[in-house]
Amino acid sequence: MINKERLKETFLELVALDSPSQLEGLAVTYVKQRLETLGIAYEEDQARKKTKGDSGNLIAWVDGPSDKEPILLNAHLDTVQTPGEKVKVKFEDGIFKSDGTTILGADDKSGVAIILEILEVIKEKGIRHRPIQPVFTVCEEIGLLGAKNLDYSLIKTPWGLILDGGSPSEIINRAPMANRFLIEVVGKEAHAGLHPEEGVNAIFLASKAIGQISWGRIDEETTCNVGIIEGGKATNIVPAKTIIKGEVRSHSQEKLKKQTNLIMDTFKKTSPLVNIDVIDDYPLMVIEEGHPLIKLIKEAGEKVGVEIVLKITGGGSDANIFNSKGIVSVIMGTGMKKVHTKEEYIDLNDMVKSANLLLNIIAL
Repeated sequence: MINKERLKETFLELVALDSPSQLEGLAVTYVKQRLETLGIAYEEDQARKKTKGDSGNLIAWVDGPSDKEPILLNAHLDTVQTPGEKVKVKFEDGIFKSDGTTILGADDKSGVAIILEILEVIKEKGIRHRPIQPVFTVCEEIGLLGAKNLDYSLIKTPWGLILDGGSPSEIINRAPMANRFLIEVVGKEAHAGLHPEEGVNAIFLASKAIGQISWGRIDEETTCNVGIIEGGKATNIVPAKTIIKGEVRSHSQEKLKKQTNLIMDTFKKTSPLVNIDVIDDYPLMVIEEGHPLIKLIKEAGEKVGVEIVLKITGGGSDANIFNSKGIVSVIMGTGMKKVHTKEEYIDLNDMVKSANLLLNIIAL
């Protein structure tokens, strides 16, 4: 029932549109046009005022029987491509990939394409379905900003399916909470050749603290990372300031707090003057296996011959934010592989499999 060729063309059209975070305008316009052609009403919220982007989130609605639970269908419109970077797609043996010089953008344009195909099919075939609310978010890749600033007064659904995962047979029902931190280590400037003893090297102090902390995977539930270090003006100046940006993630509130405090305390002990800012980035996501939404997904999987596997992830997504707003949401796979790299690829057959599963979830 899924039109494989149409799904292919939709995906190709989407990845040809530049849509880095805060510059999703082309993709937003494309989705608006597709919704208008299908006669589906939508609204664009005012999230751009908070995200500092060129577009807001798109929130649509497709009626269904009022006695059935409505479901939110979500995918994000932004990618991690560099502004001005043109994605050139190769399609060989049923596989989409870039020419190797850029990302592909299957994260998350595969999800967008699948939702649009579902909307095409239910209208084309007159399929009876539960009420659905397509929501296309912006700025997911830079801190889930679209979902965080979504106009939730427009949302009418208690459940959500977020198309932003890997294998179509995998449903992510658990994801970590996270803290982001920014640490400013303050030293003292001096000439590096004439009077180095008068200076206090902020880069050295920062590196000393970093070297005392374990990074990466702390345990089966917790990870932490330093991702950005900025400091220094010139090689002949003792640097007076260094900025360190990083994150801690965990499936345990206690472990998140413990690891965050360990990092902060280490910097305080190592550096005479340090300024620290910790931000609660996103909350924990846990949907129990017995929830009716997961039961519904498993029943749909049986209909299409897909054995559903529940999975725990170490990543955060819009699903974390939706769950914190009371919308019970899980992440569905679209088939995307090696995302955020130049080796990113996706199999069209996996996209079809995901679309078939989604169709059977919403169909009555």
